[in-house]
Amino acid sequence: MSALHAKFDVLLPDYFKQPHLINKESIKQKASAHFEMLKQTRRYLHQHPELSFHESKTAKYISGLLTDWNIEHQTGVAGNGIVGLIKGRNPGTKTIALRADIDALPINEKNNVEYRSLNSGVMHACGHDVHTSCLLGAVKILDELKQEFDGTVKFIFQPAEETLPGGAQQMIAEGVLENPKPLSIVAQHVFPDLPVGKVGFKKGEYMASSDEINLYVKGKGGHAAIPHSGDDTVFTAAQLIVDIKKKVAEQTSLEIPVVLSFGKIIGNGAHNVFPAKVSIHGTLRTFDESWRRQVHQIISEVAATMSVANNLTCEVDIQKGYPVLINDDKTTGQAVEAAKEFLGSEQVVSLPRRMTVEDFAYFAQKVPACFYRLGVANPEKGITSGLHTPTFDVDEESIKTGTGLLTWIALKQLEKTK
Repeated sequence: MSALHAKFDVLLPDYFKQPHLINKESIKQKASAHFEMLKQTRRYLHQHPELSFHESKTAKYISGLLTDWNIEHQTGVAGNGIVGLIKGRNPGTKTIALRADIDALPINEKNNVEYRSLNSGVMHACGHDVHTSCLLGAVKILDELKQEFDGTVKFIFQPAEETLPGGAQQMIAEGVLENPKPLSIVAQHVFPDLPVGKVGFKKGEYMASSDEINLYVKGKGGHAAIPHSGDDTVFTAAQLIVDIKKKVAEQTSLEIPVVLSFGKIIGNGAHNVFPAKVSIHGTLRTFDESWRRQVHQIISEVAATMSVANNLTCEVDIQKGYPVLINDDKTTGQAVEAAKEFLGSEQVVSLPRRMTVEDFAYFAQKVPACFYRLGVANPEKGITSGLHTPTFDVDEESIKTGTGLLTWIALKQLEKTK
């Protein structure tokens, strides 16, 4: 591993190895100079994906690179997390943070590419390999420029974004936002809805809260041809779904977007057998924490009513997930200005709210935050698949864009943060 990256490092012109005045062209040149190394880094990570809470080899690989670059860092934070500091001039004056997630998804990759996943049933189908590579690139460039800026950049490689309870709140609990505390935090995420070269931002509420809804209808199993001999748990389960969705819809305000969907029902009976238990599993997404709690109450009330009416048991288990992700107006506005300056105004777009979720929201609850989108699609190359699909891929030129822009935003945040 170290030999591979050392090979690319010795190929860099001396100009890129020496401190020099910061400007967007020098950052773009550095991102281009490091591109081949970062592309190979991304491909290594893509070939060796690991699931949430199991990213030990991924963490070791990231730590190995940082060690090769003589960048001090701490490993083992919240399991497989990594945290470090790039200290510029007057490092105690201000700190900003950059974050990337490192885990993969339980998906069997179907792409026919040389860097296809080698771990059966596990795939970087959400682009965390790109996030990690871009942050590594930004860390390397910032380290090369540390004599040219004031303040400190804290970098965070976070495990377990894809699986509850998520790694963000665990890292926060272990003090990742302290000593020093950042004045702002920034993260980027691949976005196949945008072509490579473009980025997207949304101030304020951007991504929804999420809850896992689990309902269990329990009764006496029996012969379906003799209905009075048992409880019709399947019919009760169907009623439960209909009544919950109807009542939630009746009380939902047009101003509060909400998604309540049930995607899994298990009733292990037969054509002529009532099962003793039917399991129902769904998801709740919204942008309003008060309404979120109200929907929880509606679900519990309907289940209780159904239990009495049908003389059986309807149990409710709601696993509360990630909160609403709110991008700080000032921090995001500064990032938008930086992106327009770095890429050109035509490459920066405004995004609508999304019902998808992200545990970066926990960081945004603690520190003014900006979570933005990095375009990765290229229809001419056939790169159009959506996130969390077995054919998801990225135009790797996006690594160059993501590395340069993340670096530029960090420098501009340090410049503007007081």
